[in-house]
Amino acid sequence: MSIVLEVEHISRSFGRQKILADASFTVDTGQLIGITGENGSGKSTLLKIVTGMLKPDSGSIIRPVSMGYCPQEVLLFEQLTVLEHFKCWARGYGMKPEHWQERMEVLLQQFQFKQHLHKLVEHLSGGTKQKLNLALALLHQPDLLVLDEPYNGFDWETYLRFWSYAEAIVAAGQSILVVSHFINDQQRFDHILHLQNGLLS
Repeated sequence: MSIVLEVEHISRSFGRQKILADASFTVDTGQLIGITGENGSGKSTLLKIVTGMLKPDSGSIIRPVSMGYCPQEVLLFEQLTVLEHFKCWARGYGMKPEHWQERMEVLLQQFQFKQHLHKLVEHLSGGTKQKLNLALALLHQPDLLVLDEPYNGFDWETYLRFWSYAEAIVAAGQSILVVSHFINDQQRFDHILHLQNGLLS
């Protein structure tokens, strides 16, 4: 087992307010790790540092070669179809056509939204948008999948399908990091860390 993500002694302040004091944790290959904490505990700041959207004031972070990020807020283009989103993301990931098309078919079937393939995003329900959001993060089979408050956007069927798929990819050696103010199905996780006062425990 090798380390996929290593966060060491991360600190971050905004003005005089210290959000993260000395946060450290690792994610190994094939692990499902959860980070939980109250609103305002620093989860969003830590998540932005992990995904590279924000630099820490101090500390170090070693990220995997490939990472998939599924944000809490659905980040899609209203005037593009589902298929066009897959094409755009595949190009960004540098995937060959035969590879991403095969992966797309797997994900469409797994999350049951193939019937929406040629629809504009603006015409999709909130639940279907979240399915697409998740599928795009999984398209390139990342070493690490980072999920921000995933339970907020999943309907019950998507929730069950997500866990079925999550168990399969973790068994295959991929890793998942879930950041949420609460963690369901705690028995599924290898470790759950609690963020409080800028520290992880």
